[in-house]
Amino acid sequence: MEKEDVLLIMQRDLAKALQKPPEKRQWGMLIDTRKCIGCHACTIGCVAEYKLPPGVVYRPVIDLESGKFPNVKRQFLPRPCFQCETPSCVPVCPVKATQKGPDGIVTIDYTKCIGCRSCVAACPYGARTFDAGAYYTDGTPAVQEYEKAVAYEYGKAWRRDAKHAAVVGSARKCHFCTSRLAKGLLPVCVATCIGRATYFGDLTDDQSLIRQVMAANKPYRLKEETGNKPQVYYI
Repeated sequence: MEKEDVLLIMQRDLAKALQKPPEKRQWGMLIDTRKCIGCHACTIGCVAEYKLPPGVVYRPVIDLESGKFPNVKRQFLPRPCFQCETPSCVPVCPVKATQKGPDGIVTIDYTKCIGCRSCVAACPYGARTFDAGAYYTDGTPAVQEYEKAVAYEYGKAWRRDAKHAAVVGSARKCHFCTSRLAKGLLPVCVATCIGRATYFGDLTDDQSLIRQVMAANKPYRLKEETGNKPQVYYI
């Protein structure tokens, strides 16, 4: 019998979690590095979804090589924001532009952010970037319209070409696709992963697929010594 696509299972888990109040759920992610082939579909899907400019990447895939020739090993490590339980980026923000929501997602208020980049320096995972206002088509006869198109983040529409555009000059990062979650859609990195290496769901639900996969394996978190307690796990 043909197995059901895990995306459909996670979609149901998502719908179930959305029935609960935000404070009763905890969004988390599990990345199976055994399945990741370094195709960067998640990275490109995220860039396209949020019209990300040069220097701003929410979901890079780090290429790791270990060993000594000829016994070498290559591994790929996708790195979203870790939505830490005790995020070091929150207390260092002088204007409280960075906050942790009741569902565990750490957000940035672009209208408050002053671009000091204290949060960028404080993140031990390098998960934050800075929007300097550049376009990929800078230096060409015309900046293309697709680079200036409206992007939806945190439930709002943002333009980068508007006067005093809030996103320009602000810190930016992955936010588990809050706008998509609100519509009942999985994060774009999960939906575009061709190897189904990324799992997403409510960590408080023992019956969710992400919790079942975690229970069947030995997941770990990066840089546990920081005390940030990330909500992104790896296999």
